[in-house]
This record gives sequence, C-alpha cells and structure tokens, in this order.
Amino acid sequence: MADSTHFVVIAEFQIKTGQMPAFLALAHNDASESLTNEEGCLAFDVLTPEGSEDFVMLHEVYRDRAAFEHHMQMPHYPPFKAGTAPLIDGEPSVRFFYTASRPE
Repeated sequence: MADSTHFVVIAEFQIKTGQMPAFLALAHNDASESLTNEEGCLAFDVLTPEGSEDFVMLHEVYRDRAAFEHHMQMPHYPPFKAGTAPLIDGEPSVRFFYTASRPE
C-alpha cells in the first residue's frame, strides 16, 4: 500500500579529528528543530557506531519526499549544512529509501 510508505534518509559523515563535539551539537540541533517544527518529520536519530570516534550517521524518517524537500527549506537547515562542512572529511554519503511493503 503506497500511502503507508515513508521516505527515509541515511546520511553518513566522516568527522575530522577533534571535531566530533562541534558536529554533534549541530546535528542534534538540526534533529530537535526538525522534530519540533516539521510535521512531516517522523524520526531523526543522530547515531555513532560502536568503537568509532569519527563517524556519524543520521537516520531521518519523513512522511514523504515532499516533507524532506520542505526540511531542506527550513531556517535551521542552512546553518547545519554550512556549519558542518568544515568539520567533515569529504562529502557525506546520502542515500534515500522508501519503506518496503510486505508482499501479499
């Protein structure tokens, strides 16, 4: 059923040495602003893997693609994007998913 699917974003960041606290502050701000101010943002997790001190993954769930596009127009998004750019090595890996429907 198409209307039960969500739009999911997985964004992975390699953090420069010593920049993790600054990155996490920006990421958590983006997450809390998104969850508070965007009706279409259903979940926004800031994750770090076990045993790693320089990697962050953002797991974001939106009602649909339009809700994600809206997220990128919100006032809290540009400061996150600009603020994290000098803190990361290379470009982030960003992948888009839809909730898979169970076969009938």
